[in-house]
Amino acid sequence: MMNPKAHLSRRQFIGIAGGIAGAAALANIAFDAPAQENKPKIDTHDFTVENRHLDVLVIGGGMAGVFAAVKAHDAGASVLMVSKGRVGSSGLTPFAKGIFSYDKANARMSIDEFVDAVTESAIQTNNPVFTRQLAEHSYARVQELKDWGFFDSPLYNHSFMKPLSERNIPIEERMMITHLLKQDGRVVGASGFSLDEQKIVHYHAKTVVLCTGSGGFKPNGFPVCDLTHDGTIMAYKIGAKVTGKEWNDGHPGSAKNSGSSYDNWHGQIEEKPSITSAQINHHLGVDMNYQAYTQGAPVMMMPPRPQRPGETVTQPDKSHKDVFPAGPFVPAAFKQSGPPPKPPEQGFLRSLVSSKGHSGPPGMGGEQVGGSSAGMAIHKSEGLVPINAQGLSTIPGLYAAGDALGSYMSGGIYTQIGSSLAGSAVQGAIAGAAAANDSLGMASKLDVSEQYLALVNQQILAPLKRDRGYSPAWVTQVLQGVMIPNFVLYIKKERMMQAALAYVEELNEHHVPMLMADDLHTLRLAHETENMIITAEMKLKASIMRKESRCSHYRLDCPDIDYENWQAWINISKDENGNMVLEKQPFESWPNFS
Repeated sequence: MMNPKAHLSRRQFIGIAGGIAGAAALANIAFDAPAQENKPKIDTHDFTVENRHLDVLVIGGGMAGVFAAVKAHDAGASVLMVSKGRVGSSGLTPFAKGIFSYDKANARMSIDEFVDAVTESAIQTNNPVFTRQLAEHSYARVQELKDWGFFDSPLYNHSFMKPLSERNIPIEERMMITHLLKQDGRVVGASGFSLDEQKIVHYHAKTVVLCTGSGGFKPNGFPVCDLTHDGTIMAYKIGAKVTGKEWNDGHPGSAKNSGSSYDNWHGQIEEKPSITSAQINHHLGVDMNYQAYTQGAPVMMMPPRPQRPGETVTQPDKSHKDVFPAGPFVPAAFKQSGPPPKPPEQGFLRSLVSSKGHSGPPGMGGEQVGGSSAGMAIHKSEGLVPINAQGLSTIPGLYAAGDALGSYMSGGIYTQIGSSLAGSAVQGAIAGAAAANDSLGMASKLDVSEQYLALVNQQILAPLKRDRGYSPAWVTQVLQGVMIPNFVLYIKKERMMQAALAYVEELNEHHVPMLMADDLHTLRLAHETENMIITAEMKLKASIMRKESRCSHYRLDCPDIDYENWQAWINISKDENGNMVLEKQPFESWPNFS
C-alpha cells in the first residue's frame, strides 16, 4: 500500500486550519500498519456481573443529567444516575460559565421577538418549539441553581450534589455505558462496565434519559476528549433516529501550546458562573476556517491587531477572488466587525472584552488554528431526533436532553450566549419528569432475556479477548488524520468527502471488528473509538447529502443557501440490514416513524 507521507507533507495534508490533532497523527502513523498481538493484563473470567432495577435511569452527570434525575425523583420515580466521569466535573458542563435566563420582568424583548430573532439568525434551522421552551423555563431553572449554590463556586460538583444528596438519589460514577437494551420495541435499560474494577453492570429500567452530551474526534485544544457521542451511537444501534451531523462547532484554538486546553481557557475555569440575558448573535461558524483556506495563515481573532511598522499584509489578488465564492453567509442583522458588545452582567461575558480578568474563551487572542473542537456540532443541533417537546426519541421509553438531544434549540449556529447551559437545564428537567411519568404508567418491569444479556457481556469484553488486532489509539490517530483537515470537515467539497468516506468505511468494516484492549482503560478507548468512527461516517454522509451552505455547514462546491430544496433537517437511522439511511425532515415538523 502506498504511504501517503511519501507524497504529501504534513502541512499539505492537514491544511492551514486543519487541527493540531490531525497533524500529530499523520506525523507518526502509517495507514497500512499491521495488526499487533494482544497481551491482556486482566482476565475476562474475573469480571463479575451485577444487576440494578429501577424506574428511571439517567445517563450523564452534567447539567442536563442533574435536572433530569431531580425532576424524575420529584415526580415519584425511583432514579439512578450513572456517569462516565464525576458529577459536575465531566463533559463540557464545567467549562460553561455563562447561563442564559429570560426574565420576563426585565426583558428587552418579548418571547415572540426572541424566537423570531433566533429563527432569523439561524436561517430557519432552529426548532421554535425548543427555542420558546428555553425562554419560558430558563428563569425557573436558574433560580433553582441559585438555591443549590451554583453561582458561589467555579466548581460545580458541590452544588450539583446538594439536590441529589438531599433526595438520596444513588449515583454510580466512572461507569462506561456501552449498550442500550431494547426488547419488544422498547428501551428496557442499559449496560456497561466499571473503569476501576472488573465489573459489568446491567441497569434494568422502565425509561432511560440520555444526558450524555456531544462528542468529537478527541482533538487537541478543546476539552471534548472524553466526549465521543456514546449516547447517540448507542441509541442509533437500537434503531433510534439521530440528526444534525453536518453542522460544525467553530471554536478556534490557540496555535501556541494548542494541546493545553486548560491554559487555553485563559483563566475562565477559575471564574464563578454568571447570568446572561437575551442578546441574539450569529457566530462560531466556519468563517475563520474559510479565511484560512482562501488566504492562508496566520488567522487572528477579531478585531485584527494593528499592522506593525514595516509589515506588509498580503491580500488575495483578483484571480484568487474569481476562484472562490464570497464565503459563509451571515444575515445582515447579525454582522459584526468586532467582538460581542459589552453586556451589563459582570463576570464571564464582561471579561471577553475587558482588559481585566481572563482574556476570553478558547483561542481568543493570538494566532488561531481550527479543528480544536473537531467532530462536535453546534450545541443542541445534533443528537437523538425528538418526537415531542419532552425529548422523547423514536424509541419508546428513551428520552434525551441537552447536547444528546437534536432539539435544534438554536439551529445550526450559535445564537445566544449562555443558552447551551440553560437549554441543558431546561431540557433535562422536562425530560426527567416525562420519563418518570412514563415509567409510573407501566404496570411492571420488562424482564430482559438472559441470552440477550450474555450477548451484551460478550460484546463489552470482545476487545480484551482478541488475540491480534489494532490498538484504539492507532485507529483514532488514523481517524483524526482523515477527518480533521480543514478541507474535509469544515470547507467541504464532495470529492474530498467521498475520499474521506472511503477511509472511514474501511475503518468501520475492518478495523472496528479488530479493536483490541489489554486493560480497563483501553477497553474504554476501544468502545469510544468505534463510536467516533460511526459518527464520522454520519458527518460525511450528511454533509454530502446537504447540497447547500447554511450556518455552520459550508460547501465550496455548493456555496449558496437553497431555500427551495433544503428547508429541512437530515435524520439518520439504521435499516433492517444494518445500513445507514438518511432522510429529510421538513423544518417545523415532527419526524415520521413507525
